Amino acid sequence: MKPNTVLITGASRGIGRAAAYAFASKGYHLILVCRNSGEILQLLCEELKNSYHIECKMFQGDVGDEVFVSSIFSQIDSLDILVNNAGISYFGLLQDMTLQSWNQVFSTNLTAAFLFSKYAIPLMLRSGHGRIINISSAWGTTGASLEVAYSASKSGLNGLTRALAKELAPSNIQVNAIACGMIDTDMNHTLSIEEIDAIKENIPAGRLGTSEEVAFLIMQLACAGNYLTGQIIGFDGGWI
Repeated sequence: MKPNTVLITGASRGIGRAAAYAFASKGYHLILVCRNSGEILQLLCEELKNSYHIECKMFQGDVGDEVFVSSIFSQIDSLDILVNNAGISYFGLLQDMTLQSWNQVFSTNLTAAFLFSKYAIPLMLRSGHGRIINISSAWGTTGASLEVAYSASKSGLNGLTRALAKELAPSNIQVNAIACGMIDTDMNHTLSIEEIDAIKENIPAGRLGTSEEVAFLIMQLACAGNYLTGQIIGFDGGWI
């Protein structure tokens, strides 16, 4: 039986990188995508191939660009799982934000999920099954001051998840999202130690989550029963 294939965006670091290790350790073939860290992703691909004896392809480019996305799928024959993980943040007042920065956040956080899902669905329909797992944020539910664009894009991702799940459920393709709280990734390393400590005080679990914990939940969703779909699963240590 042919091993399943998973495509992960934003795979060079953080949650995407941890998910790549998790899937490779279970024998999945990998298609890894990043925007800026091609050399790092290439090294990761080689490591996973050598360590787990799986196939691994990597692509570097703008995940919000349809030409780039379509070029990836022109080289893919089958796909079982799509993990829409690519994401960027913007911290600052909305009144100071440029339209270019707004568009970049939405392109990476929401348009990319649309594009990769759009091109993945025909492959999943052909095989009669599939899983789309979107990495969202607690801010997509509650909103965050000084992160309006990020919050809005993740709220949109939640809406995409719920609606697409209804659209694809009759075709045995499940769509779910993980709404992450504060995870210990590079995106949050811009915060000071004092700011991190203050956040921890408001998290009932008393700590930040890890990328490996999110990757474990991604694996659980990838293997869950097909009645689980259209859900936004909070993963925030009880914070929200």
